[in-house]
Amino acid sequence: MPSGQSLDNRFLYDSPGRVFIANVLPMLLIMIMNGLLSIVDAIFLGHFIGASAMAAVSLVFPAVMLTIAMSTLVSGGMSSQLARHLGGGRIVEAEATFARAHGLAIIIALILMAIFFLVGRTLINDMADGDTRLSEMAYLFLLITILALPVQFILGLHADAWRNEGRASLIAFMSVGVTLANIALNYILIAQFELGIAGSALGTAVAQALGLAMLLGFRQFGRGAISLDALRRNSWMGGWGRIAALGAPLSLSFIGIALSAAFVISALRFSEGADYGVHVAAYGIVMRIFGFTFLPLMAVALAMQSIVGNNVGAGFYKRSDTVLCIALITVFIYCLIIEILILSVGNFIGSVFVDDPVVIHAVDQIIQPMSYVYLFTGPVLVFALYFQAIGRPVRAALLTLTKPFLLIPAFVTTLTMFWSEKAIWLAFPLADSVIALIAIMVLIMVSKKRTASGGLGIIANPEPAAAG
Repeated sequence: MPSGQSLDNRFLYDSPGRVFIANVLPMLLIMIMNGLLSIVDAIFLGHFIGASAMAAVSLVFPAVMLTIAMSTLVSGGMSSQLARHLGGGRIVEAEATFARAHGLAIIIALILMAIFFLVGRTLINDMADGDTRLSEMAYLFLLITILALPVQFILGLHADAWRNEGRASLIAFMSVGVTLANIALNYILIAQFELGIAGSALGTAVAQALGLAMLLGFRQFGRGAISLDALRRNSWMGGWGRIAALGAPLSLSFIGIALSAAFVISALRFSEGADYGVHVAAYGIVMRIFGFTFLPLMAVALAMQSIVGNNVGAGFYKRSDTVLCIALITVFIYCLIIEILILSVGNFIGSVFVDDPVVIHAVDQIIQPMSYVYLFTGPVLVFALYFQAIGRPVRAALLTLTKPFLLIPAFVTTLTMFWSEKAIWLAFPLADSVIALIAIMVLIMVSKKRTASGGLGIIANPEPAAAG
């Protein structure tokens, strides 16, 4: 048994299947509630304000994804270290990592706020393509979102800390309460107070503040492995490079999503003419739908990451392999079901969000081709977070970054130039197919180096853990 290993760490001693279910179910509830918020918010915007509100939110979607990416950079990197420290019983090191992550989160939030006030207005006006009303709505929504960044970032750190301590049920409880409060606030602010698109952003900001207050209270008066006092006793400086390096693969995947969305919106801007607003609104609806279907995948991947990280930290490699297999089978079945459902009922989905038949038709034309090979999405994500969990960020980056940074921009540009705007949406299944082939090649490569001791990508690999 590794020195300092905790005997009450459920990640290490319960059966892998039981640990997986116990951690996935709360995370699944969290993600479904977050996804439900996004869907309900879109319905409120579409029916109480109109398709123009959906277009405005879609316009700044790349910027919103960038803020999520920066939050994930810190929380994901912290989680990778935290899980292994806790798995090895290294509480002092875990507390130091927790404190340093707070310092990095605050610095990044302030930098993003400064960038927004310097160039935000100009960029939004340019993307709105001369539509003043669209530009004003988009700017107001993003302004409120940016001002709430410190709360969003710190909330992510505390939620991930509890998850890595094996308290996923606590996070699930908090998530349900905060999400229901957010939905209620959004309805009141949008439908009753008629604050429009600002109501959506304000509701989210207030709900995030409520969630953070709850988690701070739990840590102050609860029995977490990491005490809240650790933030006072440890320096918030130092170790930022390592945190960022480990969080980079997943963070860059969100940046890649932002980049892909920006490429698509730009392609629509230059090819759709008068229909630009319609297709941007439809694309925004589709992104909300795929965001909702993606969140359960993230729940499985994050739960797997925490379990694998703890077991790798304790040296239990066969257990980590077993959990990886369970996660892969789970997400493959889920993705296959989602793909079948979307291809079967895609023509009805748009009507849930808006009344405009033109937008509804556009949603159908976008969502069907984008889901042609959706079944590969989950397994690729699980592999990526597995490699992040074992300290192999380069392999994780290969699986998370190739599609959004290379394949989607290349396919969108090529298809738009040589065919038509309708071919844009084929870029997504083409990219998914290529990245699936890359994942298979990586799996074959690491499987050849595997030994009887287990530990896919760990035991017989001579590269240092930080190298990838």
